[in-house]
Amino acid sequence: MGGDQAPGVIIQGLVTAAQRYPFVHFLLYGDQRAVEPLLAQAKALVGKVTFIPCDEIITSETKPSAALRSLPNSSMRQAIIAVAEGRAQGVISAGNTGAYMALAKMLLKTMPGIDRPALASLAPTLKGEIIFLDLGANVECSSKNLQQFAIMGEIFARYVLHLPKPKVGLMNVGSEDIKGNAAVKGAAELIRTSSIKNSFYGFIEGDDITRGTVDVVVMDGFTGNVVLKAAEGVMQLSLHYIKEAFQSSWVARLGYLLASPMLKKLSLRLDYRRYNGGIWLGLNGIAIKSHGGADALGFAHAIDLAVDMVTSHVNDHLLKEFSSELLPQEVVNR
Repeated sequence: MGGDQAPGVIIQGLVTAAQRYPFVHFLLYGDQRAVEPLLAQAKALVGKVTFIPCDEIITSETKPSAALRSLPNSSMRQAIIAVAEGRAQGVISAGNTGAYMALAKMLLKTMPGIDRPALASLAPTLKGEIIFLDLGANVECSSKNLQQFAIMGEIFARYVLHLPKPKVGLMNVGSEDIKGNAAVKGAAELIRTSSIKNSFYGFIEGDDITRGTVDVVVMDGFTGNVVLKAAEGVMQLSLHYIKEAFQSSWVARLGYLLASPMLKKLSLRLDYRRYNGGIWLGLNGIAIKSHGGADALGFAHAIDLAVDMVTSHVNDHLLKEFSSELLPQEVVNR
């Protein structure tokens, strides 16, 4: 459970998801007094949801350290434990981000061969969807970290986004090989000698993201978080200016009526709810972080993402790839 508008939005999102995926059964964790009356009204969820009551709550104010040390019967912890114990194939939460990331990392643990899990997300471009990582989980990264992010992103793009030959780009201050800090330059060399060397496009810059120059954008968490927040701000500013322009005169209002079908199409293309869901890549289990302010449609899209990851067996492919990284090179090449 969790989120600004829980549990109502969560259950509404489940109704939508249950209609899309009749083969999926959901485990729902939360406060019994708040959840059961809403579940009783959601006839579409009969037989599709098992509710497990929890009597402790991780609030937006709970520190990650407190979530790790206490609150054993919180819905967040119990949902993650269900994945760790194999009773569920994935977990989605709209609750406290810091607590969720800390609990997921502690309970699910990082895959063998991966030094750090990465927080990733999908985004629209001129050419389709891309995945970019890391978005803030790892503020400082080594060359090896960035190489591993690139491999994880490439595998995700192949198996979840169904791109047969995804292109991987490494974020830099320029496309020339001489530019960048030591970590970025070192990462490029490691990627060029890795299993995804044929997918490596090279260095990219910020404007390459929306152009769709590559399918996977790799960067450290500090850069990724700045890019993410800046993109959200630019989108809000653009929509504000468009609205302001159409309200500036009666001629503009008339123009709005004429342009309404195209504006609806634009709104659909830029609807952030379609890209709701931060992906915690590199853990022994699928963990999706929904935006705390997501509505029912946004939460349903986070479920879409989790189902896609489960049905594509992306974690199996990640485990196979990074397990081979642990073997002696002469064994791998046989």
